[in-house]
Amino acid sequence: MPYALVTGASKGIGLAIAEDLARRQFDVLLVARSASLLHENANRLARTYNIKTACLAMDLATPGSTRRVFDWCQQEGYVVTMLVNNAGYGLSGPFDSHPLPEHTDMMQVNMTTLVELCHLFLAQLRQQPRAYILNIASSTAYQAIPRLSLYSASKSFVLQFSRGLAHELKKTSVSVTCVSPGATETGFIDRAQIGEKGRKAAERVYMQPADVARQAIDATLAGRLELVPGLLNKVGKFMAWLMPKSIVEKAAGSIYE
Repeated sequence: MPYALVTGASKGIGLAIAEDLARRQFDVLLVARSASLLHENANRLARTYNIKTACLAMDLATPGSTRRVFDWCQQEGYVVTMLVNNAGYGLSGPFDSHPLPEHTDMMQVNMTTLVELCHLFLAQLRQQPRAYILNIASSTAYQAIPRLSLYSASKSFVLQFSRGLAHELKKTSVSVTCVSPGATETGFIDRAQIGEKGRKAAERVYMQPADVARQAIDATLAGRLELVPGLLNKVGKFMAWLMPKSIVEKAAGSIYE
């Protein structure tokens, strides 16, 4: 039975994506750290939409976790036709204000986990008549951001990797879509420890996770390579391309002072 596998699926954009897929009658596999939230959401989606669900509690910052996710799917006979790499988080503040292990854990989740899952599942995805990879980046991927420097760099990696992989797979049954949301009403700001100035700026332009999820899945099923949800975020992307980098980076960094 084919499934969509969604990482970071216990809340926020990941849960909204899982719900949107369930609404479209995709069976879903949910992966995240919180076992209780995963089981609660998996049961609710199964009851509400009459689909099959399964979940696996896994900390994707742990080396080897992606192999355990893949082995779980193999052992249970779950055939993945859509891989949604949504898990990720940020750290704000001066680079040296966080211990090195916090940075490397974030890099593991935001980049290495995503690459490993793409590599592990790609052979199976290629065997399907139609298959999809959806990678969630961020609007921060389009410019460097002081005090959010490593997070924005990690999301730039996701964007560039997705673009390259999409072209490699162009003549196969697998499409790759990269979606770069802007400020969304999730727990990101709290986990990233964004200050009051950045919090207020984000609240003025918040999108709802359900809106981001709907646009993301529409783009994925249409085979689009890239999407920035929301008009203001599209304008921001254009301005980051148009204006001198020094001005863009100074303006972006001022939000997180």
